[in-house]
Amino acid sequence: MEARKHISDATGSRADKPYKATLFDGKTLFLGVNTLEPGQVQTPHSHSTQDKFFFVHRGSGHFSVEQQSFEAHAGDVVFMPAGSVHGVENRSKELLVLLMGIAPSQAGHHH
Repeated sequence: MEARKHISDATGSRADKPYKATLFDGKTLFLGVNTLEPGQVQTPHSHSTQDKFFFVHRGSGHFSVEQQSFEAHAGDVVFMPAGSVHGVENRSKELLVLLMGIAPSQAGHHH
């Protein structure tokens, strides 16, 4: 397994829905990149047994985590504890690039 990757190598785009790519999928931690074009939404959902975070690498997004709703910008980290309902929307005019981590890793449950 390659131990070093650059986030730009996993950044992409899709017109129909947010783009997702895997950086690393370990025994206990999954790291990926989520990219949202202007106007795209990751609909609210939850992971009952997994903690999750987003590091805003580029752009800004409107996040909801349970009853909280806020804008997060490049350099911000958003934490979503297991079981919390969360989502993100790109309301800006630029690409939103998020580094995403989720633990424990469970194959097929990385959103």
